[in-house]
Amino acid sequence: MSQSHAPHPVVLIGGGGHALVVAEAIGQGAVLVGFYDDAPDARLAGAARVPCLGALREIPAALEPWYMLALGDLALRRRVLPSLAGARSFAITHRTAFVSENAKVGPGVFVGPHAVIHTFAKVGPHAIINTGAIIEHECEIGENAHVAPGAVLGGNVTVGPDTLVGLGSRVNPGVRIGRACVIGAGATVVRDVPDGVTVVGVPARPLSRR
Repeated sequence: MSQSHAPHPVVLIGGGGHALVVAEAIGQGAVLVGFYDDAPDARLAGAARVPCLGALREIPAALEPWYMLALGDLALRRRVLPSLAGARSFAITHRTAFVSENAKVGPGVFVGPHAVIHTFAKVGPHAIINTGAIIEHECEIGENAHVAPGAVLGGNVTVGPDTLVGLGSRVNPGVRIGRACVIGAGATVVRDVPDGVTVVGVPARPLSRR
């Protein structure tokens, strides 16, 4: 006779649009009990009727439920992370995503619908691999990076922490993208990108340094 287990209580840090996506992907074995956000009437409260537990500054030092970082803004996510250092993070992979058994996915990672993380890829803690994104073989994605919907990374691509790889962009195999970069929507990256640089266009060219 199999033994049943009570579902893990989970709280989301953030209640906006990205939180709606994360909440919908939570599967069996977990139950969403609330969220923290500076807007108590955030979309998660209105559309999904999930209770707001307080503002971001009110996150308790000892957060007892498992948590998932569900803010969309990478800079804000980075500011919040130190306050969660002692808490237990909850990774979520949508049921339609493919994650290779040889890939390594860190704690707190969100893998969206129809996303692909291929063989021997490594995804750092609290990264977002969003809807339909493709992470090919042996890629390395840094902590708190965001690979946006429809982006495609060829094999052996490196993406640094806190970097946004924009909607529908393409990154050629072997390219290295630094920390805190922005890859513009629809860009095609054919050469390495230094830390803090925004690139746009086809082929992608530097626009600014953050």
